[in-house]
Amino acid sequence: MILYTLYKNAYRDISYLEKPINEKFYINITNKCPCSCTFCLRQTKEMLENNSLWLKEDPTSTQIICELKKYDLTLVPEIIFCGFGEPLENIDVVCEVAKYIKDTYPNIHIRVNTNGLGNLVHNKDITPSLKGLIDTISISLNASNKEEYLKVTRSRFGIGSFDAMLEFARLSKTYVPNVVLSVVDVIGKEEIQKCQTICDNLGVKLRVRVYEE
Repeated sequence: MILYTLYKNAYRDISYLEKPINEKFYINITNKCPCSCTFCLRQTKEMLENNSLWLKEDPTSTQIICELKKYDLTLVPEIIFCGFGEPLENIDVVCEVAKYIKDTYPNIHIRVNTNGLGNLVHNKDITPSLKGLIDTISISLNASNKEEYLKVTRSRFGIGSFDAMLEFARLSKTYVPNVVLSVVDVIGKEEIQKCQTICDNLGVKLRVRVYEE
């Protein structure tokens, strides 16, 4: 499933909607991810081929744009790049699709949900490519220190992943209007406060998400 929405906490193909009015769209572009997070659905559910968000192959930007063209998106408030994988693994696809959306529907807000390790994935700074295309980038902070972060994310890039994620957030501020770091409320108030301090020092927002099984 490439284009989906959430309905009663369930993933639904966009075709489920009679009219895409005031509904957020999600674009699922890859299964690839440099992390193996302990809380991720990829780890806690059996990923069978018929799972609705598990892609048989990564779609091209042309395929995604063709899907988007099937719908009148005039009243869609936000489109989010988010799926089972890390969207910025396919940075070129994200940028090409985002450009189409901005050119066609300039009022749609575009967000990327990411683990913030895109610069490590591509071995270069990819944040300049987001300029003028992405309105919000939401980065999973997960923890307040590098040891706990690695324990939770099990990133293939090792202990340096935490600092690289924070640097990605700092660099993104130059090109993306709204940069957010997110945590889940189950980490506790003390840990949340430490994460808030990190965000304050970076000059970005903290979003505390409610954990849902």
